[in-house]
Amino acid sequence: MTLSRIIGLLCYTTGKSLLNLCAARQFQPAYLRLYNVQSQKARKSPVKENDSLLENLVKLGVDIKMVRRRQPGVLRKLITNEHGLARFLQGKGAAKETVASIISRYPRAITRSHDHLEERWRLWRNIFQADSEIVKIVERSPESFFRSSDNDNLEKNIAFLSSLGLTSKELHRLLTTAPRTFANSVELNRQMVELLQDVCFSLGGKQPDHFVKQIISRNVYILIRSTKRVRTNIEFLQKAFNLTDEELLNLLQGHGAEILDLSNEYVKRNFKSAEQKLQSLGCSQKDVKNFILFYPPSLYASPETLKNKIDCLLDANVDIRQILEKPRVLDFSIDTVRSRLKELDKAGYDFKKNGIAILDSSRKRFEAKLERLSVVPEE
Repeated sequence: MTLSRIIGLLCYTTGKSLLNLCAARQFQPAYLRLYNVQSQKARKSPVKENDSLLENLVKLGVDIKMVRRRQPGVLRKLITNEHGLARFLQGKGAAKETVASIISRYPRAITRSHDHLEERWRLWRNIFQADSEIVKIVERSPESFFRSSDNDNLEKNIAFLSSLGLTSKELHRLLTTAPRTFANSVELNRQMVELLQDVCFSLGGKQPDHFVKQIISRNVYILIRSTKRVRTNIEFLQKAFNLTDEELLNLLQGHGAEILDLSNEYVKRNFKSAEQKLQSLGCSQKDVKNFILFYPPSLYASPETLKNKIDCLLDANVDIRQILEKPRVLDFSIDTVRSRLKELDKAGYDFKKNGIAILDSSRKRFEAKLERLSVVPEE
């Protein structure tokens, strides 16, 4: 076939396709053409906000600008329950200003029906002792109460977590600190629990439910993380520190539980940074291992923060060995550490002679000790 015939065939085919397309549009039923035009207009012009709803919210004192910023779609709804929600919350003891603040920060709250609100409140009252407690939690974190609309799932999660031995006090903490736990499906929470139970058995543990309870009690965020993340962190801890099964089991039931929900890369980066810092100060690998195992917060504090706190103490003539023995002095903010070091310097405090326990104390105890130092000079 010649080149000219190929070009001619392509032109014929293309032209025919265009003619067919035009014909299809031309002879398309009128109602379909009208539907297409209206659909295009609908896509171009957003649905108008509900003027009546806006007026109601303004009367309730709601911050409309905040609503538009957070959940603007709510303002376009035709059926809402803003007045019912206000009456419900005020009936539980919430002030008018509190109701306005709750709606402003979590606008979808006005989509919940009265029956839903009553049922959810009943479920929460199984955990909290008084309505006033719930009002305080909802005021502080509206999302914790209104985020999920599935009361049946909430009830099942409460029953499931209670079956693990978690007390009302522990459920209270979960609900106020990590409310997404109760928005998870029961099956999702069960997967994490089963992973932790398997870990317990694989490490020689005999009480899997107690093991799970200990971890959840120390890390309330564990159930809203992926099982992959938790499994990878457990494997990293055992490999990085060359732990026996018994050592790892004890670590996970203790302070080690606090780092299980962190990003794997974050944990590895912070471990490497802490290791390099301590080794640069003459610490052995064993020192590094003991420091991190005894003080796991070193893995979730930022590398820069940890370095600055250590340097601050060293500059005040605190020995690195003293820090290794009492790493809890690093719990305080860098400003608090500097302030205390300055006060102790004025009092002529000798860290080599008297140790650094004074730095690891409450504000009240620190001030009392400082007052005694100013009255009775250290010998």
